[in-house]
Amino acid sequence: MREYQSLSHTKWNCKYHVVFIPKRRRKQIFGELRRHLGEIFHELAKQKGCERVEGHLMADHVHMCLSIPPKYAVSNVVGFIKGKSAISIARNFRGKTKNFTDENFWARGYFVSTVGLDEEMVRNYIKEQEREEERYEQLNLWKN
Repeated sequence: MREYQSLSHTKWNCKYHVVFIPKRRRKQIFGELRRHLGEIFHELAKQKGCERVEGHLMADHVHMCLSIPPKYAVSNVVGFIKGKSAISIARNFRGKTKNFTDENFWARGYFVSTVGLDEEMVRNYIKEQEREEERYEQLNLWKN
């Protein structure tokens, strides 16, 4: 049986597969920044009453499965996570301490898909994303 969450007058199970990229899809997510983003995404989701069910950071994109209460719009939660994480990156990795206007680490937009009854399949896809990409790159090497 599914585990449903509750608000005062609502039972819900709303999960979304979200993907977004750094500006110009640069391969910037590695090392200390990767560890920092994993922690900050978890904390930011919790601040909005959401849960990061699954997540994986690739060098050039982020995959997350988020459980978002129906009282929030997905766009508001994703915008909050991207905006606050960009400020955190500026503060901790670019040496800025104030004036966070025009902090654009992330590209505009994102991909979102409802998870629905295929949650386990989506979670496995997110976990296996790195291996799939390596396999795809190997196939391209053989073609060239």
